[in-house]
Amino acid sequence: MIDIKVKPFKDLTTQELYDILQLRSEVFVVEQDCVYQDIDGKDQKALHIIGFKNNKVVAYTRVFKPGDYFEYASIGRVVVSDKEREHKYGYDIMNASVKAIKSYYNETKIKISAQVYLKRFYNNLEFFEVGEEYLEDGIPHVGMIRT
Repeated sequence: MIDIKVKPFKDLTTQELYDILQLRSEVFVVEQDCVYQDIDGKDQKALHIIGFKNNKVVAYTRVFKPGDYFEYASIGRVVVSDKEREHKYGYDIMNASVKAIKSYYNETKIKISAQVYLKRFYNNLEFFEVGEEYLEDGIPHVGMIRT
């Protein structure tokens, strides 16, 4: 079980921010062997959904209100530590993200840019493909919407 906290950027502690960036780097840069600009200037606008286990960040997303990233509310940087994936925390952090969008922005329509290999995971969360596949930072992605 993970403890999930929702925080705007200004309320993140320095340690939380460090741990979030470390987890994102471990997975998106090192594990996926993808050199890209993770620190993109959008974290300040985002609401951060953080999953803790034994006071360690093991799961994370950032969410945006409509217009800050896509036309609709959105969820991005979905990540779970590789050592914790067997516990299916991806579902917990995504469900908390959907709930946060409803609570903080009063929105139910959500768009994501999903890595293609995770389509089934997102389908299980009621996200469905829209449009053609495309490359984002050299990795196949597809737009997905939840209404």
